[in-house]
Amino acid sequence: MKVKLFYTKSLDKELHISELSSFFEEIEFLSIDDINKFEENSLINLFSKRGNNLLVLNFEELKEIKDLLNNSINKRFSVILYDPYEELFFESIPSYIFDILSKPLSKNKLAFSINKAYITLKNQTELNKLHTQYNVKSKEIQTLNSIGTALSTERDVDKLLETILLKCREITESDSGSLYIVRTKDDTEEDINNYFYNKELLFVLAQNDTKKFDFVQKPLELSKKSIAGYVALTGKPLSIEDAYNLPEDSEFSHNKSFDKVTNYICKSMLIVPMKNQKGELIGVIQLINKKRKYETKLESKEIVDKQVIEFDENDKNLVHSIASQAAILIDNTRLYHNIRNLFEGFIKASVTAIESRDPTTSGHSERVADLTVSLAVTVDSINVGKFKEVKFSSNDIREIKYASLLHDFGKIGVRENVLVKAKKLYPHELEILQYRFKYIKKCMELNFTKRKLEFLMENPKDKALEYFDELGKLYFEKMGELDSITNLILTSNEPSILPEEASDKLNTISNMYFEDIDDNNKIAYLTSYELESLSIKKGSLREDERLEIESHVSHTYEFLSKIPWTNELKKVPNIAHAHHEKLDGTGYPRRIVSENIPFQSKMMAISDIYDALTASDRPYKKAMPVEKALDILGFEVKGNKLDPELYKLFVDAKIFEVVKR
Repeated sequence: MKVKLFYTKSLDKELHISELSSFFEEIEFLSIDDINKFEENSLINLFSKRGNNLLVLNFEELKEIKDLLNNSINKRFSVILYDPYEELFFESIPSYIFDILSKPLSKNKLAFSINKAYITLKNQTELNKLHTQYNVKSKEIQTLNSIGTALSTERDVDKLLETILLKCREITESDSGSLYIVRTKDDTEEDINNYFYNKELLFVLAQNDTKKFDFVQKPLELSKKSIAGYVALTGKPLSIEDAYNLPEDSEFSHNKSFDKVTNYICKSMLIVPMKNQKGELIGVIQLINKKRKYETKLESKEIVDKQVIEFDENDKNLVHSIASQAAILIDNTRLYHNIRNLFEGFIKASVTAIESRDPTTSGHSERVADLTVSLAVTVDSINVGKFKEVKFSSNDIREIKYASLLHDFGKIGVRENVLVKAKKLYPHELEILQYRFKYIKKCMELNFTKRKLEFLMENPKDKALEYFDELGKLYFEKMGELDSITNLILTSNEPSILPEEASDKLNTISNMYFEDIDDNNKIAYLTSYELESLSIKKGSLREDERLEIESHVSHTYEFLSKIPWTNELKKVPNIAHAHHEKLDGTGYPRRIVSENIPFQSKMMAISDIYDALTASDRPYKKAMPVEKALDILGFEVKGNKLDPELYKLFVDAKIFEVVKR
C-alpha cells in the first residue's frame, strides 16, 4: 500500500523530514509549497481521491488549512501535528489528527510516529476494502434475492424470459444480450436416451440499449459452430474478451451478420447455460459488451474501445446463479402452463359432455363466458362512479371464465328427457293422445255406420236416405268438434303463454268422455296428467320438472366444490352457484338477496339470460331480436331482478355484440 507524506519546506528545514525517506519503502515523501496559498480545489487535487495521505504540519500551517480539511470530501488522510506551542484552537481534537509531537523531537521519534500512522492507514484501508467488498456482496445478494422474487412471481413465459435477460444485463452492466431456448423440432420425436436428439435452439429474445431493431424469433441448428450452440452442447459457461479476435483453434465463430446490418460492434461476451434441477439444458443466456458505465451508449468504435471491458469471474458466478434459478422457473412455468392447459382441456371436455346431453344449447356456455368476461374487463377499466373500486386481476378474469364455462355443468344430473323437453307433453305422450282421438274418431265412424245399417234394415229406402242426411250432419259436426279439440290440444302443447280462454276449454274437455258401446267402455278425452301438463301457463315444464331443472345449479355447486381449486380460483363454485339468483330474493336455489350475491354472479346472470333469449338453437322458442331481448332484460331490472348499473353498462358498452349471431 503506497502512502503519500506531505510536508512544507519550512518544516523540513527544522525537522529534516526528507532525510527519513530512505527508511520507508512504501511511503512517498512530497514537499509542498507555502500552505497559505492553498485553495479547496488545489487541496483536493493534491490529495488524490484514491490515495492514502499523511501530513506533517506545525500549528500555524494546520491553522491555515483547518477549514479546508474539515470540509474535504476525501477523508482518507491523517495529520501529525508538531510543536503546539499555544493552546489548541479545537473544541475537540478532529479525528484526522493522528499524533501530536512536541519539542525536543528526534528523528527516531518522528519516524516512529510516521510508521505508526502508516500502519493505521494501512489497516483502515484494508478495513475499508473489506467493508466495500461486504457492501458489494451484500448488494449482489439483495439483487439476486430481488431477481429471484421477481422471477418466481411471473407466470407469463414471455415476460419471464424478458425479465431473466434484463436482470442478467443489469447485474453485469451489459449493453446487449440474447436468450435461446432448447426445444424439440416440429413434427419429430424425442429420444429419452439422447437429450439433444432432434433438438434445436430457438432464438427467442434480444435486447440492446444502443441499437433499436425489429426482432423475429427463429430456430438455429444446435451445433458447436455457433457460440450459443457450443455452450449448449458443452454445458460450460464461456467468457470472450473480443468476439472479433477469437483464438485460431476455436471450434466456434462469431456470427457478424447482425453487426453488419445494425452497424453494431460485439466485443466482450459472456455465455452461460441454463440447466434445470435434473441437469437438463433449458436454454442459453448470451451477454454482450460489459460497460464501465451502464448508461453509456456504444455508438462508435472509439466508445466501444474505451468503455467495453471483459466479463470477470464474479459476473460469471452471478449470471450462473440467475441462470440456475431461471431454468428451474422456466421448467416450472412450462409445467404450470401444461397443467393449466390440461385443466382447460378438462373444462372444455366437461362443457362438451353437458352439451352432448342437450345439443340444443350447444355453444351457450362459451357465449356466456365470452359475454361475462367482456363485461368484467369493461367494469375493471372504469375509474369513476359505482365501479371505480371494482378491479379484476388476470386470475380473477380466469376465475370468472371458468365459472361461466361450468355454470350449467349440473345439468348432467338432470334427466335428459327433461333437459330437451320442447313442448308441454313429451312426444310419446302426445302420440298416445293423438292415437286416442284417432281411435275415438274410428269408433264414432263405426257407430254412425252401424246406426245407418240398422235404420236401413228397418225402414224404406227413401226414409233411410232422409235419415242418412241428418245423421251425416251430426257425424261431421262430431268430427269437427274432435278436430277442434285436437287443434286446441296441439296449440296448448306449445310452450308459449296459455290464454285464459284456452285454459277454460281444456278444463271443459277434461270432463268429456266417449262411450264405446261395443266394449261398454268410457274413454276420457284427457287424463288428469295431460290436463295438468297442457295447462302450464308458460313454457313447457311441469312444476316437478321445473324444480328438477333448477336443481342443476345445486348439482353444479356440489360438483365444482369437489375440485381442489387453487387460491386464485377458489370462488368458482360460489360464482356459478348464484348465477340464477335475483336481487329481490326470488331466484334459486337459495333465494338470496342482492348483498349476498357475488358481483361476478350478477354479471353472469345478465349474460346467461341474454344468450338464452337470443339463442337460435332452442327447440321450444325462436331466437329473439337483440332489441327485444334487451327490453326484456330491462323489465327484469325494473322488477329488481338484475343489477341496473351492470345492465346499463351491458347496453351502453354494447357487450352483447361480443357474441355474433
